[in-house]
Amino acid sequence: MAKAKRSTIVKKLDTVFSRYIRKREADHDGIAECFTCGRKAHWKDLQCGHFQTRKKYSTRWHELNVAPQCGGCNMYNGGQQYIFGLKIDKIHGEGTAEDLVRQSNQITKYSNLDLINLTKHYQQLLNELE
Repeated sequence: MAKAKRSTIVKKLDTVFSRYIRKREADHDGIAECFTCGRKAHWKDLQCGHFQTRKKYSTRWHELNVAPQCGGCNMYNGGQQYIFGLKIDKIHGEGTAEDLVRQSNQITKYSNLDLINLTKHYQQLLNELE
C-alpha cells in the first residue's frame, strides 16, 4: 500500500474536524447557529470558521479557535475576527482570544502520524455524536 500524501492526510483531518465542530454545536434536529451573526442553519450548511487562520497549524485544529459560521461571515466578512474574539472571551474567559493569537504565532510541526492520530481522535468523537 502506498504512503498517503501529506496533503491528503491534512485534507482528511480538516474534513473530519470540520464535521465534528459543526455537528457538536447542532441541536437534535441538526440546527446550529453561526458563531458570529447568530444565523441558524443545518450544520451541513454551515462552515467551520477559524478565529486565527487555518494557515497557522498551531491553532488550525484547536477546538477553542473554531466554531460554526455561515458563509457570509466566514468567507465574505473575513471571518468576523473581532466579533469572533469577543465571543471566545465571553464563553471561555477573558484573555482566551489573546492566548489563541499568541499560540497561533508559535511554530508547530506535526508529523504525518500526528495528523493521522488527530483524524482518528476526531472521527471517534464524531462517531459518538451520531
